[in-house]
Amino acid sequence: MKTHSYRRRGPRLLRLGIMTLMLLFVAGCSGVTAAEPQPVVPDNRPVVLTTFTVLADIAQNVAGEHLRVESVTRLGAEIHGYEPTPDDLRRASQADLILDNGLNLEAWFAQFVADNPAPHVTVSDDVEVIDIADEEGSGKPNPHAWMSPLNVQKYAGRIAQAFSDLDPEHAADYSANADDYQRKLQAVHDELAASLAQIPESHRTLVTCEGAFSYLARDVGLAEKYLWAVNAESQATPRKVAAAIDTVREQQIPAVFCESTVSDAAMRRVVESTDAVYGGTLYVDSLSAADGPVPSYLDLITHDTRTIARALKGEKP
Repeated sequence: MKTHSYRRRGPRLLRLGIMTLMLLFVAGCSGVTAAEPQPVVPDNRPVVLTTFTVLADIAQNVAGEHLRVESVTRLGAEIHGYEPTPDDLRRASQADLILDNGLNLEAWFAQFVADNPAPHVTVSDDVEVIDIADEEGSGKPNPHAWMSPLNVQKYAGRIAQAFSDLDPEHAADYSANADDYQRKLQAVHDELAASLAQIPESHRTLVTCEGAFSYLARDVGLAEKYLWAVNAESQATPRKVAAAIDTVREQQIPAVFCESTVSDAAMRRVVESTDAVYGGTLYVDSLSAADGPVPSYLDLITHDTRTIARALKGEKP
């Protein structure tokens, strides 16, 4: 069988060789030569390293083309319990500026700035902080300040100043980019506030797995109920699930929600025990891939606000 197979392939290989030689001869006569490899152009822009993808996108909108903005964590990562790798620390040592959210979000962040000569800016320093009301985290700041478009307007202003300090030559561009981004954020806030104004007061409670929406709820006058305060699914105790069920029943809340980076199993039990529907998956800690539902922060906050408003009004997707 091996000899037979070889004999069948032999003429084909011969014909292929002849055709290849003819093509090379024609190409040589016509003066056509193989394409020269293009040199790799080094990217010499200052590097800004952020702690997670949402913050990287916010910063990129302010940076424009002048800076290279990167995220420590990858798309889809859960930010609270992230464990940095040696490569993360290497990248931090080579960054020109490091941005973090602060408010105890990145418990792992201290090792990034320890003995690091790069400037470090906490972007949430100008926001009005909401403390966690849940007994496990009572008195600690709720870290999810970026879930308010109004707060992210402040993020953008602080980032623009940090970029101007890093790269004064383009300070006017950073200021203009921040102004444009702030207008877009205001439009998202205004759309949500107008949409929620149509919801009866008794239905204006946002029930979620994690207490990540306190700032957004404050902005638009929503009450809030959640199964755990900060990303820790083990805190979805039977007592807390039962309390959420009671709230949904008593207030006849039409829909409940959960976040993309955690299991929705506990919230599904709330749905099974009430007349509420599962209103949809909300995004908080991470963007999606470019072909996903929330490839940018503006996409994320628009998706979340529209999902919340539609479901609380009893509308179908």
